[in-house]
Amino acid sequence: MKIKKILNNNAVIVADQSEEKIAIGAGIAFQKKKNDIINPNKIEKLFVLRENEKFQQLLLKIPEEHFALSEDIISHAEESLGAKLNDHIHISLTDHLSFAIERIRDGIILKNKLLPEIKILYKQEFEIGLWAIKHIEKKTDIKMPIDEAAYIALHIHTAKLQSGDMKHTLRQTAIIGEMVQTIKDFLKIEIDEDDFSYQRLVTHLRFAISRISNGEPHIMDGEMIAMIQKKFPTSYKCAATVASHLAQHFSISLPHHELGYITLHIERLRKR
Repeated sequence: MKIKKILNNNAVIVADQSEEKIAIGAGIAFQKKKNDIINPNKIEKLFVLRENEKFQQLLLKIPEEHFALSEDIISHAEESLGAKLNDHIHISLTDHLSFAIERIRDGIILKNKLLPEIKILYKQEFEIGLWAIKHIEKKTDIKMPIDEAAYIALHIHTAKLQSGDMKHTLRQTAIIGEMVQTIKDFLKIEIDEDDFSYQRLVTHLRFAISRISNGEPHIMDGEMIAMIQKKFPTSYKCAATVASHLAQHFSISLPHHELGYITLHIERLRKR
């Protein structure tokens, strides 16, 4: 493979069987120039990126160190997940990471309001995010807040094949966050994010939203729902308030059957 263009010391555009590809590897372009042959043993990643021009512009405006950090995180994520991520993450994560590092250097910390939900909904990705901020600190001496682990987790999740785009992921997570907040406001309680009942509630809400989107709601016997409503009136009323909020603000209709299941989760949380 011949070099068509050097992007930085660790990334080049190559001609591979008449197709342009991006080759990434530590020091892959060291002492190289256009039309030089690349040593295949130097290539760690090789892929076709439809947004080549955008990728090139990004690499021109950010420090090479930021690109290297992003690639470390992507490699760690793919190894941890045992799956290849969508190639677009080489742009999206690198761009986010570089901006975040510069922002934090300037003392600007952005709080992630979805942190509690992300920790539960995307547990494996969040663990990767925690690894990432420790790795960044080790390489740069910049201490990244835990909020950044959550942002990185979202990028990793949306780069998983068939997981939807960032807009869909953020919307679903935000909806769940509002449902939880509605429950907290109704019951006038604070919730321990590490409480198992809370984690089960959030997980159930996630799958409830997915089932509604796919037209596959949970089915519960009518007598069972009536019994739950009678036995746990406060929790049922809370679940009904959540349903009303969903309908009013997100045009999502929560089936009566789902109210029964959510009531049980709320009651377990309320007792805690």
